[in-house]
Amino acid sequence: MMLDPLPIDPVSRPLHGSIRPPGSKSLTNRAFITAALADGDSTLTGVLDSDDTRVMIESLGRLGIEVSHDRATQTATVAGCGGTIPKAHAELFLGNSGTSIRFLTALCSVGEGSFRLDGVARMRQRPIADLVGTLNALGGDVRCERDHGCPPVVVNAHGLAGGPASVAGGTSSQYLSALLMAAPKASQPVELTIDGELVSEPYVEMTLAVMRAFGVTCERTERGYRIVPQPYLPTSYAIEPDASAASYFFAAAAITGGRVTVEGLTRDALQGDVLFVDALERMGCTIEEHADALTVVGGPLRGIDIDMNAISDTAQTLAAVAVFAEGPTTIRHIAHVRHKETDRISAVAAELRRLGQDVSEFDDGLTIRPRQVTPAVVETYDDHRMAMSFALVGLKAPGVQIADPGCTAKTYPSFWDDLQRLRSSKSATD
Repeated sequence: MMLDPLPIDPVSRPLHGSIRPPGSKSLTNRAFITAALADGDSTLTGVLDSDDTRVMIESLGRLGIEVSHDRATQTATVAGCGGTIPKAHAELFLGNSGTSIRFLTALCSVGEGSFRLDGVARMRQRPIADLVGTLNALGGDVRCERDHGCPPVVVNAHGLAGGPASVAGGTSSQYLSALLMAAPKASQPVELTIDGELVSEPYVEMTLAVMRAFGVTCERTERGYRIVPQPYLPTSYAIEPDASAASYFFAAAAITGGRVTVEGLTRDALQGDVLFVDALERMGCTIEEHADALTVVGGPLRGIDIDMNAISDTAQTLAAVAVFAEGPTTIRHIAHVRHKETDRISAVAAELRRLGQDVSEFDDGLTIRPRQVTPAVVETYDDHRMAMSFALVGLKAPGVQIADPGCTAKTYPSFWDDLQRLRSSKSATD
């Protein structure tokens, strides 16, 4: 049984080893949506088994879309519905999975019937009004049940007509991704205009790549995308290891001055978060590229000033590395992460201060001025990334404990086992 709080014992030597994280959560949930809309059965390999993917599978089942998931082999077979959702009524509970509730709200809109989507208390604070508004502009009938712009969401579906519509780009790229995946099932072409600056753009490129793998193409326009009605083709799709999860092991090499290889990822991966290694390189690490792997070799760390908009899911990881750098680190352009599982800017600032760090918080980021680490129990705010990133601090500084370590099950149930396996590698402990 895992202790709560969980003490993190510092390693006695630099970490050396290799690891292959589980499949990407972002790719897994996108592949489930596109496979569900396909004209026939698809097979997915490398499927992540986590809280976020389980609520997706359960919800697809409630919609009448059968998913057979073999956790042992990390494979799933999805019986595509061709855009005709079998069930006419369903209540979907998505926990705190932002991808699931946003993607499924759009998917339900192409069906016929009444659907209600809800989640945990934090989910009821996470915005979705911009997606709702765009779906309605495309002929949908969607509303936020409590009229506050957040879930629960009620979809009275009668298909999407299509046509022109704008989508806000500044709160979450998941809105655009949800619309892109649903758009091929509209009656008429969909022309989406992005309103404002698009955050986390690599995630949209990831969405388009998954759609292409299932036979769907989108036309890039001057200000957005045009998608004509077309079928998703059933296919076999291999899911990459999770690049966001890989960031913790890359950072472990940086913090301990070690050498860690992550298998199955290269700089050409679909996931933009793989470029976290570039941030570590700027901080003083060496990056080695292999045919199907990346290695980070730790070196003396220096603080940097960095725009992390495109790789914002790794901002907490970089904050942990910054604690051991020479000089301040400033992370910018991540205002949208205030709407994640928790307000990640404020949470990171609060817990770094708890650990004795000097932190200045501003609207879209924070500056970290390293100090000696003060032993403390780190609060995690039911946010998997708070737990995994702050555990890294404990690899070098004594006295760090992680509250609610089980929250990592949201995207990485085996994280603590994998971290221990890396810690136990021969050269890390001799």
